[in-house]
Amino acid sequence: MEPIDHGMVAEIQRLAEGEERRQYWKRWGPYLAERSWGTVREDYSANGEPWTYLTHDQARSRAYRWGEDGLLGVSDNHQRLCFALALWNGRDPILKERLFGLSGYEGNHGEDVKEVYYYLDATPTHSYLKALYKYPQAEFPYARLVEENGRRGKLDPEFELEDTGVFAGDRYFDVFVEYAKNDVDDIVIRIRVINRSSEAADLQVLPTLWFRNTWTWCGPPYEDKPQMEMRGGGVVVATHRTLGTFQWTLPGSPELLFTENETNNERLFGGVNYGPYVKDAFHEYLIHGRRAAVNPEHRGTKCCAVYPMTLAPQEETVLVLRLAPENAAPLDASSAASVFEARAKEADEFYQHLGPGLTAESAKVCRQAFGGLFWSKQFYHFVVHTWLKGDPGMPTPPPERKQGRNHEWQHLFNEDVISMPDKWEFPWYASWDLAFQAIAIAPADPDFAKQQLSLFLREWYMHPNGQIPAYEWTFSDVNPPVHAWACWRVYKIDARVKGKCDHAFLEAAFHKLLMNFTWWVNRKDSEGANIFEGGFLGLDNIGVFNRSDVLPSGWVLEQSDGTSWMGCYCLSLLRIALELATINSTYEDIASKFFEHFLYIAGAINRYRGSGLWNEEDGFYYDRLRTGGGQDQLLRLRSMVGLLPLVSCDTIEEELIQRLPGFRKRMQWFIDHRPDLTEGLASMTKGGVEQRRLLSVVNLPRLKRILQRLFDESEFLSPYGIRSLSKYHESHPYVLPLESSTLEVHYEPAESQSGIFGGNSNWRGPVWFPMNFLLIEALQRFHHYYGDSLQIEFPTGSGERISLDEAADRLSARLCALFEPGTDGKRPVYNGKELFQVNPNFRDYVLFMEYFNGDNGKGLGASHQTGWTGLVAKLLQQRARRRANRESGSQAGAPGVKQGAS
Repeated sequence: MEPIDHGMVAEIQRLAEGEERRQYWKRWGPYLAERSWGTVREDYSANGEPWTYLTHDQARSRAYRWGEDGLLGVSDNHQRLCFALALWNGRDPILKERLFGLSGYEGNHGEDVKEVYYYLDATPTHSYLKALYKYPQAEFPYARLVEENGRRGKLDPEFELEDTGVFAGDRYFDVFVEYAKNDVDDIVIRIRVINRSSEAADLQVLPTLWFRNTWTWCGPPYEDKPQMEMRGGGVVVATHRTLGTFQWTLPGSPELLFTENETNNERLFGGVNYGPYVKDAFHEYLIHGRRAAVNPEHRGTKCCAVYPMTLAPQEETVLVLRLAPENAAPLDASSAASVFEARAKEADEFYQHLGPGLTAESAKVCRQAFGGLFWSKQFYHFVVHTWLKGDPGMPTPPPERKQGRNHEWQHLFNEDVISMPDKWEFPWYASWDLAFQAIAIAPADPDFAKQQLSLFLREWYMHPNGQIPAYEWTFSDVNPPVHAWACWRVYKIDARVKGKCDHAFLEAAFHKLLMNFTWWVNRKDSEGANIFEGGFLGLDNIGVFNRSDVLPSGWVLEQSDGTSWMGCYCLSLLRIALELATINSTYEDIASKFFEHFLYIAGAINRYRGSGLWNEEDGFYYDRLRTGGGQDQLLRLRSMVGLLPLVSCDTIEEELIQRLPGFRKRMQWFIDHRPDLTEGLASMTKGGVEQRRLLSVVNLPRLKRILQRLFDESEFLSPYGIRSLSKYHESHPYVLPLESSTLEVHYEPAESQSGIFGGNSNWRGPVWFPMNFLLIEALQRFHHYYGDSLQIEFPTGSGERISLDEAADRLSARLCALFEPGTDGKRPVYNGKELFQVNPNFRDYVLFMEYFNGDNGKGLGASHQTGWTGLVAKLLQQRARRRANRESGSQAGAPGVKQGAS
C-alpha cells in the first residue's frame, strides 16, 4: 500500500513530530468549553438538577470544579492556564466573558445557545486557529430572549438573537480572534475588531488570562497554588508548578487588573469569601466602579488587560499579544506578523493537500467543517468517585447523591482532551457521536481519531462489565454500538493516509470490543433469541413512546434498530478478525464465531416467531411490542428504525477467503449444513461481482422493496437527504391504542412537538447526517456485490433507473447541498434567515447544525454540532475524487465503494 505523498506540507510534519514524541504541538489548543455552567459535573444538588444548580447568572461569580469556559479561548492540554476574550459595550449589565443561552427548562425546544459565532479555521495541531464573534452594540437582550422563548410553545419556532433586531443596521462589532504558534509553547494572539455600524461606537476589549482553580477543593494550605503578577511594561508573568513560567506580553501598556479565581460566596450564598478578591472582580470594577474589587498589588490567579476604544464607522483595530515561556526570545511587531502569515499559508497548503479537486465553494465548506471539528476539542475532567464523595475543602454533598445519577460509574476517571459534539449544547462527550466524529477527523488527523476511539475502551472509561459510557447525563444509557465500525473505518483511513496498517491499534481495540459485545448480548437480548431491545438507542423521540422508559411488567419491545445495530456489530468484528487473521491465524476461529452469530441475528430479524420484524404487506421492518398473554403487534411506524437493517451488510473478498483456510472451512460447513440461515438470506452461496460474498440481513427482494420507499420523495427522500420518519405519516399519523391511552406519531419536519426524551431532539422527520452517512456506505457496499446489474428508480416513480453506487452519490450530493449556495445564491441551512443569506458579513460563514428540516433543509438544534455533521467534509472529498475519476475516464468508481475503502 503506497502512502499519500505528503511532500513538505508543514502541518503534516508537525503531526508526525507529535506522534513520534519529538515535539508536542497539541499541548495548547481550543480546549476550553463554551459552557461549564449547567453541566452534570458542576452539579452538587441532592435532586440532580444541573440547570438550576449553577446558572449562567452564577457562572461569573463561581469557580468551577471540573473545567473552565470562555469566549473563543485556548488552554494547555490539562487546562492549567487559560486565555479567552472578554468584551463590554458599555451597555450590557454583565461583562461578556462566556456565551449565553437558555437552559433546558427555559427554551421552548430545550437548551439553546443564543449567540452568533463561527469557527472559521483550524489546523489539527492548532498551529493556526481563527474564529469570529458578533457582539451587538445595543444592550444584549438577555431578559427578552428568556421571556419570549418562555412564552412560546413547542409549535412555535425558537426565538433567536437575530430575531431581537440587535443586528439591524449592522450595529455590531465583528471580533476576530486568531492564534498562531511560533513554537510548541509560544502562541501569538491577534484580536481584530471591526465596527460594522454607520455610527461611531465604544467597546472595551478585555483579553483575560487565568489559572483553573485546582487548589480550593483540597482545602488550605494552598501549597501548590499558582500565581501571576505584573512585571511592568505590559508584561504579566504566570508561574505554575507543573506547567512552568510563562510570560504574557501585551501591547500599549494597558491597565492590568488582578483578582483570584475564587467563588464569590458572599454574592451567591450570603457566606464568607476566602479573601477580598474573587472571580467576578472585573465585572464589579468596570460595570459598578468598585475599585476595591481588584488587587492593588497586581497579583493573583486571574488577570485581564483593559483596552477601551472608540471605533469610527467601519473602522477596525488590531491587538497583538503573546503567551510564551519566560525565556523565549523577544518578538517584534514585524516578526509577529510573519508568524501569522506563515501559519496561515501553511494552513492553506494543508487543506489544499487534504481536498484536491474541490470546487471553490466546496473547499470553503470543507475547511470550515474541519475548522469546527478541531475547535470542538475540549479538556474534559470528571472523576465520579470524587464527585459523589465530595472534596476535603468543600461541604459534603447531600447523601441522596450516593444513589443518584451515575453512582454506578465510580471507576470513571476522565481527564483528557476529547472531541465534543458541540461545546455549548453538548460540552460533554456522547460515545456514538464520537464514533462519527472520529471518522470525520481521520482524513486530516488519523492519529487523533485512533486515540479518541482507544480512549473510550480504556479501563478508566469502559465499565468493568464492558459497557461504554454513553454521555454525561446518564452514562448507563445505551448508545448504538458503532464503536467497532468506527475503529475499522478509521483503521482503513489511517492506512490510506500513511500507506501502512496499524495492526496494533486494531488488535488492542478488538480485545476491548469483545467485552462490550458480550455486555450487549447479555444485557439487551432478554430471551436469548438474537432479537435485541436496547432502549432509545440514540434516536430520542423516534418511537410512539419513550423507549428508555421501563416497560410494564411482561412487556417486551423487540427493536428493529437494536437488532440491526447488533448485526452491524457482528459484521464489524468479523471484518476486524479477518484482517487480524492475515497476520495471526488464531483470529480465524474468532472470525468464524462472528460469522455464525451474524447469521443467527439475520435469521431472527427475518424469521423469529414466523416473520421476524418484517411486514410483507408494507415491505418494511418494524419494532414489535409484546404485551404479554401471547399478544403482540408490529408497530407499523415507518421510520429510520426500519431502514437500519439496510446498514447491516458487508462483503468479503474471495481472495481473502482463500487466504484463510480455517475460516473458509467453517464457513462452508454452515453453507452445507444450515441452509435455513444462508440460502436466500445472506447471499453466501452465490458470488457477486468478482466472486465476492455478501452478508446482509436484507435479501434482494426485500432490499428492492425498502429502496422503493427510501427513494420515494413522498416518503423518506427529501431534497436534502433521507428523513428520519416517512412523510407518509404527515397525512396518515400512526396511532397506537393502549389499555389506558392512545398514542400518536405525526411527521414533524422541524422542531419537535413532543417532550419525549428532551425537548430539542426530533427524529420524527428531520434529516440527520450520521444516519444518512451510514445509508450511503450501505448502498456502496450493496453495489460492491451486485454491481450495475442492480438498477433502481431514483427518485421512485421518475422512470430513471441507476446503480446503487450512483444512488449513493446522488444522496451525498443532496446532503452537501445543505451548505452550498443554490442557484439563487442562498444556502438551504439558513432557510428563512435573510440576514445570514444576504448580508455580506454573514453569508460566507457556515454553521453545521445538529439536524435539518426534512422539507426545506433549514438547520435545527445545536448550531455548532460540527461533530457528526462534520461528515460533510468527507462526503465532499469523496465526491471530488469521484468527479476527478469520471473526468479522467477512470472506471474505478467512487472512493468508498471498494470494500474497506476510505
